[in-house]
Amino acid sequence: MDIDGGGFSNPVKRNSWRTVLSLAYQSLGVVYGDLSTSPLYVYKSTFAEDIQHSETNEEIYGVLSFVFWTLTLVPLLKYVFIVLRADDDGEGGTFALYSLLCRHARVGFLPNGQLADEEISAYKKTDRCGGAGSLSGGVGAASRVRVMLERHRVLQKMLLILALIGTCMVIGDGVLTPAISVFSAVSGLELSMAREHHKYVEVPIVCLILIGLFALQHYGTHRVGFLFAPVVIIWLLCISAIGVYNIFYWNPHVYRALSPYYMYKFVKKTQRGGWMSLGGILLCITGSEAMYADLGHFSQLSIKIAFTSVVYPSLILAYMGQAAYLSKHHVIENEYRIGFYVSVPEQIRWPVLCIAILAAVVGSQAIITGTFSIIKQCSALGCFPRVKIVHTSSKFHGQIYIPEINWILMILCLAVTIGFRDTKHMGNAAGLAVITVMLVTTCLMSLVIVLCWHKSIFLAVCFILFFGTIEALYFSASLIKFMEGAWVPIAFSCIFMIIMYVWHYGTLKKYEFDVQNKVSIEWLLGLGPSLGIVRVRGIGLIHTELVSGIPSIFSHFITNLPAFHQVLIFLCIKSIPVPHVHPEERFLVGRIGPKEYRLYRCIVRYGYRDVHKDDLELERDIVCSIAEFIRSGTSGPNGAAVESEKDDERMTVVGAGIRLCEVGDNPGEVAGPSSSTEIQSPIRARKKVRFVLPTSPRMNASTREELQELMEAREAGMAFILGHSYVRAKSGSGFVRRFAINYGYDFLRRNSRGPAYAVNIPYASTLEVGMIYYV
Repeated sequence: MDIDGGGFSNPVKRNSWRTVLSLAYQSLGVVYGDLSTSPLYVYKSTFAEDIQHSETNEEIYGVLSFVFWTLTLVPLLKYVFIVLRADDDGEGGTFALYSLLCRHARVGFLPNGQLADEEISAYKKTDRCGGAGSLSGGVGAASRVRVMLERHRVLQKMLLILALIGTCMVIGDGVLTPAISVFSAVSGLELSMAREHHKYVEVPIVCLILIGLFALQHYGTHRVGFLFAPVVIIWLLCISAIGVYNIFYWNPHVYRALSPYYMYKFVKKTQRGGWMSLGGILLCITGSEAMYADLGHFSQLSIKIAFTSVVYPSLILAYMGQAAYLSKHHVIENEYRIGFYVSVPEQIRWPVLCIAILAAVVGSQAIITGTFSIIKQCSALGCFPRVKIVHTSSKFHGQIYIPEINWILMILCLAVTIGFRDTKHMGNAAGLAVITVMLVTTCLMSLVIVLCWHKSIFLAVCFILFFGTIEALYFSASLIKFMEGAWVPIAFSCIFMIIMYVWHYGTLKKYEFDVQNKVSIEWLLGLGPSLGIVRVRGIGLIHTELVSGIPSIFSHFITNLPAFHQVLIFLCIKSIPVPHVHPEERFLVGRIGPKEYRLYRCIVRYGYRDVHKDDLELERDIVCSIAEFIRSGTSGPNGAAVESEKDDERMTVVGAGIRLCEVGDNPGEVAGPSSSTEIQSPIRARKKVRFVLPTSPRMNASTREELQELMEAREAGMAFILGHSYVRAKSGSGFVRRFAINYGYDFLRRNSRGPAYAVNIPYASTLEVGMIYYV
């Protein structure tokens, strides 16, 4: 499951032991909340109906053996020792693997990609995981696999669908994990009241806790985040202490069940019932994916230390303690008593109940925040409709809140809780979601081994056969319970998959229409420097998805209204398949036509985890990047020229250089009085604008005149021209395509947010140009 830590961002990975141990401590509350609460419901889900233990303890020992080896092979061996090494510039998760593959083979579907994007330092960064020790045979295998993927578009679509399936299951897990965690924690009330009474108390309490949990999401977790780690640590110490007590008090010889021989005896005796019970056993690894997904907030070493030294031994002791207690209590009146709380000494059940509820809330909080995070990533990469993203903390940019998704998750979570009202069906649903995400990770990871690490295909096949076989066994055991709750994550995934694929398909077709109908440069040059229209004072900012050429909305606009601003900037804001783009590499600037036309193109590039700037800051940065481009040209020290798709456009990566100083700014604070040169516009009653240069360069008259005109245009104001599109399927399209475009995509587009920077733009400065797209 993809989980955003909600505030423990770690952009600088230091290697001091003090820092590593501090990160390991923080990770206990952020990464392991879900995994640490799994003892609440594993045995209860396993022994629900499929198997019943007898006087010989073979079933109990067999389940414990399966739990031990599953925890050892999947979280410990697969994730800690292998998958954690496949980081995408320090980031982890399903989309990190997909973006890693997109950079090593051209299999991505981002429509406005450029060769210039591959020059970004984060894009070119050599993977640290296995490249150093790779063999020449591995490089050859990587080349063959890359050529095969790039040649067959069907394989590219399958890879995208695979990543989307994993993402959809993560979203489904964001619904199921809070429900089963809180429900299992509150189920301790069953031992304190009569059977006929607790069913009327349990569900309302769970619903109240869930409503409170989702209602508080908009405050963020930075105010209570410091409590997460202590809560989880207390919970792990509690379950491990109870486990040690039960082992020594009830059955000191329970350690023998760790032998894999008891798995063989369990399968031989229970047969089909034992196979079906694996759907409950796999819940012991729910939350394991968080170790990889939260890699960007911590470090590999800190996550490994926290799991191997604290989480893993605590969970093993907890499961052994429960097995030791159950081995001496064969006759149990009701199946619901085969849960966690029945093995807790009666004197401490109420304190343990309170700690369990807090731990369940912490684990639920992590997966909810993680769901917000992965939806943000999907939206950035064009695979999800644009939604409102609220940053709940100015200090920690990883903390986000999406109102629409939050309330949808709450409604679905309450529906699951009220509809099922037992851990058996919830466990079947959650188990299928968890194991599907792990299967997706295994498949993508096998490609990473070949393409990114340059290892042999044989090694990748061994990886997918070993771990894929284990996970496929659990997947089949979960899928067989389709009618007993496993249909829920499948239904959720189908709904979200349709939404994501329709949005991605519509966005791709809309961009293709823009490319096919863009205006040629020759048409623009034929208009002359005045563009054949009246040029009024100010800056016109035309938003477009195109990275080259003139968008059709521009010709459509000047055809109907022959007047435009003295400075025109074609602005393209796009995401690229890297986690972060350095600020000095964010802006790609070029000139359209001759210098006297005053037409520029500015491409703003963000990574899929970057925080987009607000409108005011973005305005200033765009103007500064244009000014730096004018000052330095395509061969200046602060820019590197890059050929675009058109020979008549050269794009330049513009870094820090000229600063913009407006009314209220102190130029001495901006660039320093000893090393700055100011170019001032004539004194007017309007706001004063100055460019603060980093040095005192010698500029020719034309450059100074161009900067002067840009300042005057900035003083006059900036207008935003946005395209208001109506997308329709072209005549002759099939029924499925017409329905997807005319109804599906059109509905999503009308109910989604506009561009992120345009949310706070004043209506008086906004101009919308209507266009009909026939795709």
